[in-house]
Amino acid sequence: MSDKSDTFAALLGRAALGVWGDIPRDIQEALFETANKGREDDRQELARLLHERHPRTLHPVKPS
Repeated sequence: MSDKSDTFAALLGRAALGVWGDIPRDIQEALFETANKGREDDRQELARLLHERHPRTLHPVKPS
């Protein structure tokens, strides 16, 4: 990416982090999956960050 593209990507990333809890779940999941393409090593760390900042995004317990 160019320097401007990197700057804009960082701006959008910070914006997404700021409003994450207000974003509909299907959009959260799409953003999360897109952000993690080719970055499986970072997946759990990003999930932890999002859950710590926005506890309401925690997945409900699935019935057994």
